[in-house]
Amino acid sequence: MSINVFQLLETVLSDSVVKTMATRYGLTSDFTRKVAGAAAPAIMAAIMNRGTTPEGARSLFSTIMSSDANPLIGKQLPELLMSTAGLGQLEATGRELLQKATGANVGALADALAAQTGAPQSTAFSLAGVVGAAIIGILKQHFTASQGFVGQLPTLLGHQLPSVNASLTDHLASAIGLGSAAAFAGSIMSRLKDVAAHLDHPQPVVRPVPASVPLQTVAGSTPPIAGEKRGHHWLWWLLAALALIVAFFALRSCQHDEAATQNAEQPASASTMAPGAVAASDAAQADSASAPAAASGALASGAVVSGTVAAASDAAPAPTQDTHLSFTVDKSGVPTITATVGTQAENTQLIDALTKQFGDGKFTANVNVDAATKPAEWLAHLDGLLPLMALPGAEVKIDGTHVELSGAAADAKAGWLDKLKTLFGSGFDIGVFNAQKAVADATQSFRDAVKGLFATDSSCAGADVAKVLNLQVVNFKTGSSIVPASAADDLRQSARALIACSKRGQPVSLEVAGYSDNVGDKAANLALSKQRAFAVRTYLASQGVSLGRLAAQGYGDANPVDSNDTESGRFRNRRIEFVAK
Repeated sequence: MSINVFQLLETVLSDSVVKTMATRYGLTSDFTRKVAGAAAPAIMAAIMNRGTTPEGARSLFSTIMSSDANPLIGKQLPELLMSTAGLGQLEATGRELLQKATGANVGALADALAAQTGAPQSTAFSLAGVVGAAIIGILKQHFTASQGFVGQLPTLLGHQLPSVNASLTDHLASAIGLGSAAAFAGSIMSRLKDVAAHLDHPQPVVRPVPASVPLQTVAGSTPPIAGEKRGHHWLWWLLAALALIVAFFALRSCQHDEAATQNAEQPASASTMAPGAVAASDAAQADSASAPAAASGALASGAVVSGTVAAASDAAPAPTQDTHLSFTVDKSGVPTITATVGTQAENTQLIDALTKQFGDGKFTANVNVDAATKPAEWLAHLDGLLPLMALPGAEVKIDGTHVELSGAAADAKAGWLDKLKTLFGSGFDIGVFNAQKAVADATQSFRDAVKGLFATDSSCAGADVAKVLNLQVVNFKTGSSIVPASAADDLRQSARALIACSKRGQPVSLEVAGYSDNVGDKAANLALSKQRAFAVRTYLASQGVSLGRLAAQGYGDANPVDSNDTESGRFRNRRIEFVAK
């Protein structure tokens, strides 16, 4: 037994409900229904698209049946609209459900919805959440009442295609990653049919459906969507059995081999954060024992040694810049070294030692000579470092007298931490990179600084506000663009600061820029950096910041703020950066 989601949605969004929403959003009822009517087919198309792979269908079904989805929303919606808190919670829950169910960017959908209908961006953003919560609630109510299972999902989704085709535009289809509306319509049924053969189709357990099913809702408890009668349990089971038989014969011709298992996402490497950067895990991470592709590429063509000598005038000032050395070692033990030293003599000493240890053409060195750089004290201990430069997977960064180990160099069993402490002595600060501590330090810096933005005499200049916001950390999970709970408090404080400036008549316009490191597929990193930027923009808007004041863009591995040779450098490069507009 299937349903027409769009017909049920019209029942949920009754004239009285739409009128109440219109009053809340300051629109006419006709215009509110127009925006909701444009959002519904786009949302359903995104849901259908997610159900075209076995894993996608299972994830979608899990989201539909999750505790966040509200099967009672049909009669609960008028009650939720009566309070600002209830409506806000509904909108936020709906957007979160859509993100989990579809993988589509709700912020991008809202932008396209606003452009197509002429609605304010904030209104389109809010209504997308309400419509999303309603559709997911309708689906959960159906599967709960019929005791449905994931194998029935493709057929149910396919039944929604005529309604989707009637209203889905190319603009909205493109915004949610479906290409054109025609392309989506031409392929979706065959894809849903293919996936159905790979999903479970259990025999129903013969027992009566309970008169009511206690389920967690957004707030409170109210009657279910359609106010249906609960008698005649035998009729429910007859209809369910008939639906199962029909589905069996319809799908048995669709047997196909399941698509090759997708490449498993590699774990994110630990990383560090200095104040002024926002961390995020990348789309794909290299094995901890692998060096960046640049090292192996350089090996194939022989060692590359570059040195640029900065001319120093007779009256050059005293050096003020810390010397730098970082290296990473590939699987075969070939190192790639990056360094900044103050004199040509130091450059020569480093290159000669590397050549003696590894042989000509068996390492890559990129050395910059800058007269403003202080003497390289680590050169006195270079002989003790050279064996570590041959350890596959080792990563070391030295800035002045601070030495940081990561990768294989940080392995406690190898004992390099203690060896280097003995080698360098008490004049050097030597440690293993700790991502949790780095994040905690940066978060504390942000929370100390953001307090100043709430003072009545604080600056609302875009550059000043962005400087403070860039102290916080948004530490995304590997491959995810869902804002982590650990970042929620700081982003809420950021939203409060932006709203405070607006109330003082000094609104701030910002671009939310997403960046990645250089590890993994370049195109995938670029796409994920954009998704994360939109996710942060969406979250700030959900806290009351005007969408019109926030732009979002992803830049992939462009504009690195640190070397990608070490974990800490990659961590700093994976960031969300706020830029004043």
